[in-house]
Amino acid sequence: MSTAAGMMPPLGHRPVLQISDSSRDDLRTMFGSARQLRTIIQDFRPELIISTGAAPGALAILLGKLSGARTIWIDSIANSEELSLSGRAVRGVADLRLTQWPQLANQAKGITYFGQVM
Repeated sequence: MSTAAGMMPPLGHRPVLQISDSSRDDLRTMFGSARQLRTIIQDFRPELIISTGAAPGALAILLGKLSGARTIWIDSIANSEELSLSGRAVRGVADLRLTQWPQLANQAKGITYFGQVM
């Protein structure tokens, strides 16, 4: 699933589902994204949700966890000085939280570094 239109599936023949983009600055779009995510999660019942995204990705992690899915958050490579706001929002929810910068890894805060995702 992506907020970008026209994405091609990396594997298999399932289409990449598109949801609306949203941000914390517009609660109307956040609720719209949340409704779309809830429907998709109910329809597909994923066992695992992985996100590198901003607000919609954090919503997917939160809603996925409520449905019983395991969750992995990979913070954007753009956040080299501190964890993103979305990464902080999923702190107590995501089963695994990863940073792409070794200096941001912090076992006490549950942030692990395994390397960068290209």
